[in-house]
Amino acid sequence: MKRRTVLKNMALAVPALGLPRTSYTNIFENNEPFAKGKFQPNWESLAQYEVPEWFKNAKFGIWAHWGPQCQPEAGDWYARNMYRVGSKQYKFHLEKYGHPSKFGFKDVINQWKADKWQPEELLARYKKAGAKYFVALGNHHDNFDNWNSKYQPHWNATQIGPKKDLIGGWEKAARHQGLPFGVSLHGSRPWTWYEPAQGSDKDGVFDGNFTKKDGKGKWWDGLDPQELYAQNHKRSVKDDIYWHWEEGVSIPNTAHIKKYVNRVVDVVKKYNPELVYFDDNVLPYDPISTVGLDIVAHIYNQSMERNGGKQQAVVNTKGLNDMQKNCVVWDVERGHSNIIEPKMWQTDTCIGGWHYERELYDQNKYKTAKTVIHTLIDVVSKNGNLLLNIPLRGDGSMDQKEAIVVEGIGQWMAKYSEGIYDTRPWKIYGEGPAIEGLAELKGHGFNEGKGKPFTSEDIRFTTKGGAVYAMPLGEPKNGKIVIKSLKEGSEYFPQKIGQIILVGTNQPLEFSRNSAGLEVNLPSSIANDYAYSLKISG
Repeated sequence: MKRRTVLKNMALAVPALGLPRTSYTNIFENNEPFAKGKFQPNWESLAQYEVPEWFKNAKFGIWAHWGPQCQPEAGDWYARNMYRVGSKQYKFHLEKYGHPSKFGFKDVINQWKADKWQPEELLARYKKAGAKYFVALGNHHDNFDNWNSKYQPHWNATQIGPKKDLIGGWEKAARHQGLPFGVSLHGSRPWTWYEPAQGSDKDGVFDGNFTKKDGKGKWWDGLDPQELYAQNHKRSVKDDIYWHWEEGVSIPNTAHIKKYVNRVVDVVKKYNPELVYFDDNVLPYDPISTVGLDIVAHIYNQSMERNGGKQQAVVNTKGLNDMQKNCVVWDVERGHSNIIEPKMWQTDTCIGGWHYERELYDQNKYKTAKTVIHTLIDVVSKNGNLLLNIPLRGDGSMDQKEAIVVEGIGQWMAKYSEGIYDTRPWKIYGEGPAIEGLAELKGHGFNEGKGKPFTSEDIRFTTKGGAVYAMPLGEPKNGKIVIKSLKEGSEYFPQKIGQIILVGTNQPLEFSRNSAGLEVNLPSSIANDYAYSLKISG
């Protein structure tokens, strides 16, 4: 039964700016209804949320941040920056494709064929690398949907470019591998993000304001570029509200917001993701709209419908305060917390750029498996998960250097992951010199790699089943490790130590304990390991 709903326009002014704040609660008329149930669209009701055990135990996920912006192989935010006169990607576009008045991003999409994409093979490799969940890019700020989109019916991957249901293919492969499936949604931002496409240079006006009539006789005859670019509006003004780029902000109209919300409900209904990642500050369209609360309540209620009354969904988003972290899982982009967080959280990062960039491959600038493993251990010790993007080439393939990183992660996880999976934070997250040089976490994250580098004296702790796992972040020196936090009479571990085992073996290790620390003799077999794990039992 379709439910009758009402659009509420509440003129709540944002004090410093005088701009209207609108609540689009229950905006659907003859579209996708929200699921009803335990969760209501307000923070008080969403505070009933409990993070499902599968996510608490998983610790490591892999993300395919892959869409049409990977086709040029020229880096992230291509669909915006190709219109920013003088930018690196603008110059690249002129050389590779021609002027943006004649060859815009819509034409890049048309060239994207994804002809080497093998989701089953890729998911098998991700699972072998140790991933316990998988996330696929549903749409980016470019406004192009990677599924058979009911509410973006022309500019989606089944109609243009690959002419394949990419989210459907990813979901099928993830289910086959037994991995929880996630979708990342970044599509709340094109209204402002695409604004450079309205611009021009000395050679002409870009295609951001093209309409259906401009396509007569061209490959896109009959298609309306405004359904993609969403630029039939005035340019932004300089105000600090909403999200904003260099140009400021322009407030989307009701129709635009309604279309976005319908697309979210559509993808959740079609593919039943266990995880939905929103690339937003707090929730989509905050602070001008409360519709993000409706979306989250819908995702949780639908999860309960699917799972016999048990809530299994995870929603990731950014910029949360302490109260909001009770309601959704806080995500930190390219960064890490500096404490044991009381609530589960996630960091997302990438071995290269978010969208594929050939230059990083050519210049050997990918993160190493060692860096990824050190990040994983540090994040898990602080009650977090790591979501790692492996950027695919435009054709859907993984390059050789990425494959080496993925295989290296898998080799370490096969040996030492007992101290990672199913664990919980210990009394302290770690010790060592890197703690003294922590980089401050600001905004959405972006503090990775800014502190002191990890050494063999930097140790991180987790616990499971009564045991403590100590994981030094470097090769051992002189065949020994000293763990100061486990010294004799330690307030963290006052009881006697009964046994220490090198994880991945049944090998008990010799140790001694005094007022300076716990000294453990290590076997030569780990001399070249960039991290290892010791299981310490009382």
